[in-house]
Parts: sequence; structure tokens; C-alpha cells
Amino acid sequence: MKYPGENKRDAILYSSEKSHHNFRADCEKCFGFCCVALYFSASEGFPVDKDAGKPCINLESDFRCSVHKNLSKLGLKGCIAYDCFGAGQKVAQVTYGGHNWRQVPESANQMYEVFLIMRQIHEMLWYLTEALTLQPASHIEDDINFMLNETERLTFLSPEALMELDITAHRAKVNGLLFQTSELVRKKARHGQKAPSRHHKTLGRGLDFIGADLRRTDLRGGNLRGAYLIAADLRGVDLSGADLIGADLRDADLRGANLTHSIFLTQAQINTAKGDCNTKLPISLARPIHWSK
Repeated sequence: MKYPGENKRDAILYSSEKSHHNFRADCEKCFGFCCVALYFSASEGFPVDKDAGKPCINLESDFRCSVHKNLSKLGLKGCIAYDCFGAGQKVAQVTYGGHNWRQVPESANQMYEVFLIMRQIHEMLWYLTEALTLQPASHIEDDINFMLNETERLTFLSPEALMELDITAHRAKVNGLLFQTSELVRKKARHGQKAPSRHHKTLGRGLDFIGADLRRTDLRGGNLRGAYLIAADLRGVDLSGADLIGADLRDADLRGANLTHSIFLTQAQINTAKGDCNTKLPISLARPIHWSK
């Protein structure tokens, strides 16, 4: 197969773009797993309190959501934000070969558990696919590619093997590589700045920036892993090279912010934030339709 471009890096970028497409939810090929398998509550932006394993009140017989087109109007932020990274269609069409939980009710609980495991695997695949494209981490490219292939292999295991999988141990291995990648990317993003920002000394995983005005904070190359950025003011902020893995962006104001080269950002995070036509996003993410124009 001939890839666009003339070198290995172009081939990787092209392949990554195609791979990221596979990690986007395709509800037409799923059986409403997220609407059944998960526990959720009305206080978290879902329709009602619901126990795990119980279908949502809005799930129709054809596995479609009866209010999907009106999620924003109804204020169902939990539904807007959720992303299975394509795990739903993988479980429905590959793991169970197109058989749904209504057809084989005796396997329903197993299907739900497998879906939750697959969702974790696909999330790791999303991050590893991105890591492979990041030039500062090119010297650990072989390690990333190996872990990507090993993680991809897990998605084809039988339901029984998936349920026996030590997902915590595998995630630890993946996280180690992602953190290495993050350090390399963030170091390059900070390189060349006129003077080291005092803010970089205080930035670290799990920081509390709830409601904070960060417009004058230099966040380039910042470690925002797991940071609480709920309702934070990030208007016009340059987040190039910032690691946002696991950051809580609910109601964060991203109008005019530059996230083009932010790393480990997901569609679910963006869907919970506020933005506009001037917000710059990574090529792998789509601008939410509910954002202001």
C-alpha cells in the first residue's frame, strides 16, 4: 500500500488518522450497551437514576435513543459527554458476532461486563495511536507500536478470556509509555521559551483549577493530567503540548483556546466543555454541534 508522503512519519500519521476513525462510536452497529450496562444518575446529567444492567427509559426496541437529537435541549450532559471509543460496535459485531442481549438474554450480563472491559481497552488504543504520531517520542516509537499491537490483540479475545484479563496490570504498562511520551512532548513544548514559567513548577497531576481564571497562566507544555478544570476560564489560552489525559473539562470555557497540539485529549472531554468557532482542536476531534458559533 502506498501512503501519502515520502517518509515513515507520513505513513504513521496517515495510518493513525485511519485508526482513530475505528475508535469512534458507531451507534448504528451497536446494541445500546452504554444505555444498558452503565449505572448513571440524574444528578450527573442523565435522564434518570438507573441501575447497571437496566435499559435506559429512552432506549427503543431498535437500540436507538428516542431523544438523541434533543440531548442538549434536555440538558442531558452525561449522555452528550459519554464516549465508548468504538467499543460498542466491537463487542456487538466482533465479540458476539451480531447477536444482541435481547436475542440471548442468558448472556446479557456477560455482554455488559465485556463491554465495560472493551471500553477500557479501546480508550488505551486511542491514546497509544496518538502517542505513535508524536514526533518528540519517535525514539520510543518501537515500544509504543509493540504495546499498540498487544493491546489491539486483546480486542479479539473471547468473552471468557476478556473477563479473565488483568486489565489493571495492562493499563499500568500502557500508562508507563504514555507518561514517557508526555514528558518528551511537554519538554519540547517548553523548549525555546524565553524563560521557564513559574507556573510549570506548580503544574502536576490532579490539580484543582475549578472555576479558576487561567487566561494569564502559561500552560504550554503543562502537566494537566487529571486536573480539575471544571468551569475554568481558558479563553484564548495556548495549550500546545499540554497533557490533558483525564482532565475534567466540564463547563470549561475554551472559546478561542488553542488545543491543536494538546495531547491525549478525547471527544468526551471536548463535548463537556464550552467553545466556539475560534477554538482550535486536534485533527482527530470534532467540533461539538452545541458549541456557540
